[in-house]
Amino acid sequence: QVQLVESGGGLVQPGGSLRLSCAGSGNIFSIYAMDWHRQAPGKQRELVAGISAGGSSNYADSVKGRFTISRDYAKNTVYLQMDSLKPEDTAVYYCRAEVQIARGTIPIETWGQGTQVTVSS
Repeated sequence: QVQLVESGGGLVQPGGSLRLSCAGSGNIFSIYAMDWHRQAPGKQRELVAGISAGGSSNYADSVKGRFTISRDYAKNTVYLQMDSLKPEDTAVYYCRAEVQIARGTIPIETWGQGTQVTVSS
């Protein structure tokens, strides 16, 4: 069984920073793409940032220049450095990963449980 566990959320003032982590554990052979998504109250879940197996990254227009995604392959972990936070960044943040549990098998989409980020003065 594979688990993704997020951490690092919390309350921060506008203009502040937070660093989210998402660590994979369990029966992991390899991880392909890893993403961060968020869902604000009353809104649909949206992709915030993603990073491929090769390290290429992409960002939603709303966070470009403020957020940075990175990953530690040895630790099966993805990070999201969030700077210059705005009240509209308030949401539950979820990580997602494409996890391969054995050589030659199809990667399985796996989600974390989410971590709350609140940006408020």
